[in-house]
Formats: sequence, C-alpha cells, structure tokens
Amino acid sequence: MMTELISVGAISPLRQRLIDDMTMRGFSRETQRNYIRDVGRFATHLGRSPHTATAEEVRQFQIEQHEAGLPIPTMNSIVSALRFFFTYTLDRPDLARKLVRTRHPRNLPVVLSRDEVARLLNATTCLKHQVALSVGYGAGLRVAEVAALKVSDIDSARMLLRVERGKGGRYRNAMLPADLLTLLREWWKLGRQQGVRHPQGWLFPGQNTMKA
Repeated sequence: MMTELISVGAISPLRQRLIDDMTMRGFSRETQRNYIRDVGRFATHLGRSPHTATAEEVRQFQIEQHEAGLPIPTMNSIVSALRFFFTYTLDRPDLARKLVRTRHPRNLPVVLSRDEVARLLNATTCLKHQVALSVGYGAGLRVAEVAALKVSDIDSARMLLRVERGKGGRYRNAMLPADLLTLLREWWKLGRQQGVRHPQGWLFPGQNTMKA
C-alpha cells in the first residue's frame, strides 16, 4: 500500500514516483519543489494518502481554497501540480478533469516614456548603474537576468546578449542595440582600468564603489 506523500524521514514510494515522473520530463528543481509542496497541501487537507482521493474531495478542496481567500496565482499553481500528479503519477485523469483554474485579471504594466527613461538613466551617479539600467531597458531583461550577465554573454558579432537562467530556467538571446553596445564598451574600458573587469567575470560585479 502506498504511504502518504508528505512524510518525515525517508521519502515515501508515492512521493518518489512523483519526483521520478517530473525528472523524466525535465522539470526544474524549483518546479519540482513547488509541485511537491502543492500536492502536499492536498494530502494535508485529506489527512491521508492522496491516491485515495475522490472527485468530490477534489471539488471540496478547491471550494475551501477559494473561501479561505488564497491568492489566485497560488490556487492555479496548486491546480497545475495536482493535474500533473493525477494524470501522470496516479493515472487518474478523471480527477484532473475536476480541477478548475481561476481566471486572473491582468493589469497592463506601467510603461515609461522615452523622456522618463532618459531622466532615470541620467539620474545615476555611477557608470555601472547607468549601464545596468540601460541593459535592462534596452534589451528587455529582468533584474535577475541583468545581474547574472557575464562578459562572455556579449556577442558583438551577432549583436546579441546571451541570457542564462531566464524565466523557467531557459536560455535565450536578447537583441543588443548598437548604442547599448557602445555604452557596454565604455563600462568595459573603465572596469579594466580600475581592475574590476575580467574577460570571464561578471558584467556587473557586486561591492563596486567606483564612480564615473
């Protein structure tokens, strides 16, 4: 008999099977951790192994989540985890069909005008910060992606930036505008002069107090 998914000590057979199913499909460590957590929520709700769940219990679980006021992204994350668990690990697509995703109203992001972006960049007092902000806006990168850039990620021949560990842990290329490349070269020259830039190092190393 399968033991409960969430257990203290050794990993239960059911939890290991879930992990194996995710690993075979190339799920990232973060996704695996989230799915195990969310399936664990359902197991805790049941008070027994989730492989014994009924369609009505799945329905009641979602109703209680909604009534408890869980954020919509959290509820939809749990739906994704349980759908995978029911479909692939338990081979119970009948339970997966009972899960309902909640519609999430999306607000348009605030987009700065060209003048506002220019004022923001001109307000910086350090070339490092100015270039980092310019890369974020000019190449459309997230903050974490800018911070993870290395000198070797700059492909001036093809005018591209290689982005590692982007959203979902994927690799991608971002366009590199010509004026941004010029600014990056200025930052490279200054960094070499002050001994903080290295060919295989981070593009924007931390704990840098240089002024320019």
